[in-house]
Amino acid sequence: MASSLYTETIGTGPDVVLVHGWGMHSGVWEDVVEALLDHYRVTLLDLPGHGYSRSMAAGHALNDLAAALAAATPSPAAWVGWSLGGLVAQQVALAAPKRVSRLVLVNSTPCFVQRPDWLCGIARPVLRRFAEELRQDHRAVLKRFIALEVHGSEHAGAQLHRLKAMLFQHGQPDVAALEDGLAILEASDLRAELPRIACPTLLLMGQRDQLVPAAAGEAMRDLLPDACLHVFPRAGHAPFFSHLPEFVAELRAFLDA
Repeated sequence: MASSLYTETIGTGPDVVLVHGWGMHSGVWEDVVEALLDHYRVTLLDLPGHGYSRSMAAGHALNDLAAALAAATPSPAAWVGWSLGGLVAQQVALAAPKRVSRLVLVNSTPCFVQRPDWLCGIARPVLRRFAEELRQDHRAVLKRFIALEVHGSEHAGAQLHRLKAMLFQHGQPDVAALEDGLAILEASDLRAELPRIACPTLLLMGQRDQLVPAAAGEAMRDLLPDACLHVFPRAGHAPFFSHLPEFVAELRAFLDA
């Protein structure tokens, strides 16, 4: 299973693993990698069926995804996960706590979909609509999704232009893998498990995020034993694009601690 995953490790020093979000690939981290290479050994990967990674032959649940990523990456490491990548990183921290020395969750949450007792998520019908339209035109769906990611952010136009240019740089994602990713986002709810994540955790959220409300960060901080929260003002779902210097400063201060 691990062999079908594309990974790339660069630099020397303590290990950091970077996990991208749904529909994207490891190239989104290029600026962040640049800022870490002086002191860290960074492992990038493409999620199954995304970028250069082939789809997984078996197992499409969150724990299958987490096991595949854990098997393909150094241990122990600090894990940095964006959106769906953050959900996978939470599962790795729960299933294999010795592998995760520190956890950074970027615009991520234990429960992406709104529930009666959890309003800090996306409405289920919105996610289902994305899933229904994927089969017809996955490229159009991905472009609409990244437009949502930058919506409300400072310099949204420039970010959207850059994300669109990057979208298919590592090739076309596999539609079945995209469907699996949306199914994982819809089904997963790790809230009850969060108190078991004992490692230091940094929550990085965007004040104007349309997909993961910043309020989710406050709720998570209350559930995690050792967490701190930073909300980027005027940022959407991708603060490492819109607020790179501030993002890197927060990340470095946490990793260096």
